[in-house]
Amino acid sequence: MFTKSIVLVGRSNVGKSTLFNRLTKSRDAIVGKRAGLTRDRHFGFFNSDQKKHIVIDTGGWEEAQSESVESDMVKQTVQAVVEADTVFFMVDARAGLLPRDIEIASNLRRLGKIAILVVNKAEGLDSDLALSEFSALGYGDPLIISALHGDGIFELMNRISEGGESCDLPELEIKNKGKTKIAVIGKPNVGKSTLVNYLLGEERLITRDEPGTTRDSIFVDFSYRKTDYLLIDTAGVRKKSKVVDDVEKFSVIKTLHSINIADVIILTIDASSGLSEQDARLGGYVFEAGKALVVAVNKWDILSNLEKKFFKDTIQEKLKFLSFSDTVYISALTGVGVNQLLRGVQTAFKAATTHLSSARLNRVLRDAVERQSPPMSGRYRPKLKFAHQGGTSPPRIIIHGNGLQKIPNSYRRFLQNFFIENFALKGTPVKLIFRSSENPYAR
Repeated sequence: MFTKSIVLVGRSNVGKSTLFNRLTKSRDAIVGKRAGLTRDRHFGFFNSDQKKHIVIDTGGWEEAQSESVESDMVKQTVQAVVEADTVFFMVDARAGLLPRDIEIASNLRRLGKIAILVVNKAEGLDSDLALSEFSALGYGDPLIISALHGDGIFELMNRISEGGESCDLPELEIKNKGKTKIAVIGKPNVGKSTLVNYLLGEERLITRDEPGTTRDSIFVDFSYRKTDYLLIDTAGVRKKSKVVDDVEKFSVIKTLHSINIADVIILTIDASSGLSEQDARLGGYVFEAGKALVVAVNKWDILSNLEKKFFKDTIQEKLKFLSFSDTVYISALTGVGVNQLLRGVQTAFKAATTHLSSARLNRVLRDAVERQSPPMSGRYRPKLKFAHQGGTSPPRIIIHGNGLQKIPNSYRRFLQNFFIENFALKGTPVKLIFRSSENPYAR
């Protein structure tokens, strides 16, 4: 269960991404760009003290703040900083104190946020010397680390564990064990509350978030076709008369929290306003978390035939990285398409939790290689020998062979799509794990 949110702030090149990768134990595109998105995404999960935490790298937040750039990304980042349990303010011990560091400290104070100073790149330096220059920032008890070499990370982990209330909900987990958890996410004003209220019945009143809380989600039981579900609604479920969409505030931490604990995500998009950068970014969050997904395009009934064709073409182009998911066109107000949406949820959950036999996996792998061999790497061609399943939610397929570190992303995507098609895994991403022998070209 997600327990704490940690936000990394600091000017460029102080080592935020290096610390992020060390915490999340990743080196991949979580902090890079992926097709279909025009801005970097910076979030991931890591375990500490037997609890799962979320870490967010704010990237260029400080530059945007100092230059008063207004954008969705900036607003969401500031919101994340305000809501976070812990803020690590990172500086560079080797570069020393720079004007930008002072500006960031000022921004944090204006937000009323107490941060922990993290002095990075301190390997080989005297601790007192490394700290002396940053005393002007006024932060007591700073951490001295080397994100690159791992020095001081244990102390940093301990600082995360200190203080603060956990948002663990063990009783809820035990009570609702076995129920499929569905999270309805989307940017403000796309009709999430309308959809949730249609699913539950418009006159049902559910307790809203308590004043002062920052990331509480509402958990509501409902049934469909004799199956019990647990609905996670971050906006707060209430009577239709109480819903005021235009004042709904988007919270990146609430959204990531919901994505993390859900089994299936419903990404709600407003057809009348077109596909936006924020829609694609939310889809990217779901993809990186490896969650089952159904895309719900709401307010479909108010579009003309020409507008519908244009929207479908736009989704195919801009959300092609979500091609594994089903897209359902609905009206949350009238209920048109909602049954198909829930069938899509059932299909996605079944796909995400399916168990694949090794015998059939290997037959499909052989068929894939016969259909399209992996491209040559220099004088050699990577050899895919055998495969077996390594887990579910999402399905993880481990492929053994020689020279697999040379497999390009294009061939990886081909294999993922081939497995999805042959095993009818519509609604879930498939994670491939390649394992090569020590000698990549051994026969």
